[in-house]
Amino acid sequence: MWDLEVKCADMSKPKLRVERDTLGEMYVPEDAYYGAQTARAVDNFPISGLTFPRPFIRAFGLIKYAAAKANMELGLLDEKRAKAIMAAALEVADGKLDTQFVVDVYQTGSGTSMNMNVNEVIAARANEILSGERTVKGQVHPNDHVNMGQSTNDVFPTAIHVAAATTMRKDLVPSMRELMLELERKAAETTDVVKSGRTHLQDALPVTLGQELGSYASAVKRALRSVESGIEALLELPIGGTAVGTGLNRHPDFARRVCEELSRQTGLAFREAPDRFELMGSMSATVEASASLRITAHALLKIVKDLRLMGSGPNTGFNEIEIPAVQPGSSIMPGKVNPVIPEAVGLVAVKVLANDQSVLLAAQLGELELNMGMPLIAYDLLHSIHILSSACRVLARRCVAGITANVERCREYAESSPSLVTVVAPLIGYDKAAAVAKRLLSERMSIKEVLAEELGMKREEIEKLIDMKSLTKPGIPAKGD
Repeated sequence: MWDLEVKCADMSKPKLRVERDTLGEMYVPEDAYYGAQTARAVDNFPISGLTFPRPFIRAFGLIKYAAAKANMELGLLDEKRAKAIMAAALEVADGKLDTQFVVDVYQTGSGTSMNMNVNEVIAARANEILSGERTVKGQVHPNDHVNMGQSTNDVFPTAIHVAAATTMRKDLVPSMRELMLELERKAAETTDVVKSGRTHLQDALPVTLGQELGSYASAVKRALRSVESGIEALLELPIGGTAVGTGLNRHPDFARRVCEELSRQTGLAFREAPDRFELMGSMSATVEASASLRITAHALLKIVKDLRLMGSGPNTGFNEIEIPAVQPGSSIMPGKVNPVIPEAVGLVAVKVLANDQSVLLAAQLGELELNMGMPLIAYDLLHSIHILSSACRVLARRCVAGITANVERCREYAESSPSLVTVVAPLIGYDKAAAVAKRLLSERMSIKEVLAEELGMKREEIEKLIDMKSLTKPGIPAKGD
């Protein structure tokens, strides 16, 4: 029985093969495409279990494809090896080898382990294409061929730029635009719904629901302009800087050709950075891009907080709008419905604000010619882009699109606001208007009653003066004839 158990245990062990790097031998799973350096990184960084997301892996694949193509066209890499590398790199870009990228996000600050993970996987797959043998070092070498003309120090930040710019353009911009247009549509729909304004959470002059919703659309539009600026900053690539920014060990035309190929593959106008030292050392473009996400998160947080307040109730809150009921709100209180979509978006906004601080602090790990915070910048920046993109779509489709106004409740609040005395302040003066406001509150009278009694105004004059919709527009009220 014992022998059988031992035999079964032996059979369950994964088959291994030996791979080598400059420090010696390492065992890797026989079916793995990665090699010794990746295996060492897995051993060295058992920290979070977090690995890099799909857009980042895709960006790496595209960069390695473009690099191999450039080196082939420049006569530095023979066609046979180059085409095998290009084929393997496209498989990486297309997601066919995602399970092979196993290095933890929390690793060496330059991202060398991730770059070598990519180099080894592409080399092994290229060797498999050429010879049928899955080995990291064969006809194609991970450093000599896949990494030709490159260093982790310029490739890794280039991958951040490519991944962030493409996902911002493909996912974030359309979702923000969808939210903006939905808010504009809802603002136009509620342009005649008059409600009380509030400052300091106290009654203020009337506004329209359309004006409030329109202000949210404007905030998203402003954030969208910032995101576009962030994308523009990311289009400058540090590729070609190699180890320290000088470009040693790469062909003078290498970077230009890589940028042209990346532009062809993505549809974005990538170009060589005028100063690679800056982008490799300070990561300033990623800080700028992250700041645009912070601005977007700020806009979303204001929107969802306001929606929750206006939808609060139904009996003890504002109850000025109805937010779509998408799920039961309580496990103990039957019939309760909560503003779950705004709340989820609020959580996203808070996380993006935190990620922005993380990106900023990681970027400050730059020392002299290299930044030591790149893996964290990559992970948190792409995480923010992903959750913001999803949050904007969800907010637009499952909340804003279904908002309805409680018109009578809005009007009731607007007409009962003591701040309506502001309309007569130009006629009777600030101090007397303040006295009228106090009487409104103490005696629970309507402003129309007080105006008639205090000022002796006729009903027609009062109706003309206290026209709620006109009070939501610029101008100085004038006493009727």
